[in-house]
Formats: sequence, C-alpha cells, structure tokens
Amino acid sequence: MIAVIVIVVIVALLVIALITLYNRFVRLRNRVENAWAQIEVQLKRRHDLIPNLVETVKGYAAHERGTFEAVTEARAAAQGARTPAEAGQAEGILSQALGRLFAVAEAYPELQADENFRQLQSELAETENRIAVSRQVYNDTVLSYDNALETVPTNVIAGIFHFNPREYFQTEDATRAAPQVSFTDAPAPPPAAAPPPPETPAPTPPAQTS
Repeated sequence: MIAVIVIVVIVALLVIALITLYNRFVRLRNRVENAWAQIEVQLKRRHDLIPNLVETVKGYAAHERGTFEAVTEARAAAQGARTPAEAGQAEGILSQALGRLFAVAEAYPELQADENFRQLQSELAETENRIAVSRQVYNDTVLSYDNALETVPTNVIAGIFHFNPREYFQTEDATRAAPQVSFTDAPAPPPAAAPPPPETPAPTPPAQTS
C-alpha cells in the first residue's frame, strides 16, 4: 500500500512539473510574439511615413528619380517580409535607400527649411528610436526563450511539445542614420615653419699686449 502511495505521489509530482514547465514555455512564447507585434507596429509607422517623405523631397529634386524608385522598391520589399530575419535584411536595405534620400536632401537648403520635411524627418527619427528599443526588448525575450529550449530539463519538454527556436531581429545600425554631408571647404594646410634666425658669430677676444 505504501509503495502504491509513493508511486502515486511521484506521478503527481511529475505531472505538476510537466504542467509547470509547459506553461512556462507558453508564457515565454507569448512574450516573444507580443514583443514582435510591437516591432511590427513601429515598422508600419515607418513605412507609412516614407511616401510623404519621398513626395516632399521630390518637390525640390524631381530629377532624382533613381533615388525615389530605390526607396519605393525597398519599402515594398520591407512590407512583404514575413519573418524577423527577412524583415531585418529588408529594413537594412530600406535604411540604405533612405540614407541616399537624405543625402539628396542635404543639397537643397530650401528643402531643409521646409516645415513639412522637418516634421517628417523628426517623426522618422523618433520612429527609428522606437524600433531600436522594441528590437532590444524582442531580442532579449527571444534569448530567454531559446535558452529555455536548450537547457536541461526544459529542453525535454520543448522537444515533446515541439516548441521551436525563434529568430532574432538584426539590422545594420550604421545604415539607419542619415549620412552627414558637409559642404565646407577643406581646412587649409598648416603654415610652413619659419626658418631659424642666422647664427650670431661669437665676439673676437681682444689682443693681449705685452
């Protein structure tokens, strides 16, 4: 009788542990999905700002057709991304295209003074910051989830219930900032060093008289 009770207790503990670990994976997976949803919100905001930005620049530099087409095509590719890896690659290409667009804008002082352009530029910069924060939260959440998948004993539960690893959202940070274009003249070379003054000859000692 005692042996039966012990077996029942062990089985009950195992069931409780199984349920606890399963629920942990569900919570981690839901956090990953929620964090990715926050990134998607910010990416959509970014994509929605771009057409107005392109149209504003086009009003001052209509001949830069290739730049506008590159931004439009990159935006369409980013909107079509389905996974974090695809989105990261597409958003990096879009950032490069936007960098070229801002480089074009640097050549037009009237555009730089345009209130609509300045507002769009400010909103885009704010959105980029939000994307960076959301990306950090998402990647940290994925790290916690993937660690649980790979460590003992939770990896056994993950295998039984087919919890799969999630992708990180990686973009090229350097491409997110608009290039800084300077139109100032190159600094003049430093002046040549002045020649040293001529040496003064030493005085001749007076002749001695006997």
